[in-house]
Amino acid sequence: MPKRIAFVLTALSLAASAFAPTAFAVDPAIKKQLEKLDPATRLEQSCDTEAMSRINKDATGYKPDKVIAYTFKDPVPSDDRLEAPGAVFRSKGDWYHLSYSCITGPQHINVRELSYQIGDKVPRDKWTKYYLYD
Repeated sequence: MPKRIAFVLTALSLAASAFAPTAFAVDPAIKKQLEKLDPATRLEQSCDTEAMSRINKDATGYKPDKVIAYTFKDPVPSDDRLEAPGAVFRSKGDWYHLSYSCITGPQHINVRELSYQIGDKVPRDKWTKYYLYD
């Protein structure tokens, strides 16, 4: 994983459960961390954290602790939107393909809309190639 967001992603991952069930309000501690980031990184981190929170709360049984927007394809940002067709998430030690579309407010902190689709499990023999880890 590129070092540029590893620390922030870890901090936000640990705090993801602080989001409200509708996930339109951000916990003050998370907001403070997000405000320290440049706008592009803030957009990505807000969307990754929201995707993790929503997947964790849906009825699929996944319990994600990491979401990475750029594993299989670069995300496409535009204004307050991020399209992440090549994302992944880790749940219970396994990685899964993920695609999501996210819209935030102008500060890229509060997620206003998020839709996602969970894909297949990433085979363990592909992890090294894509910098995935336990």
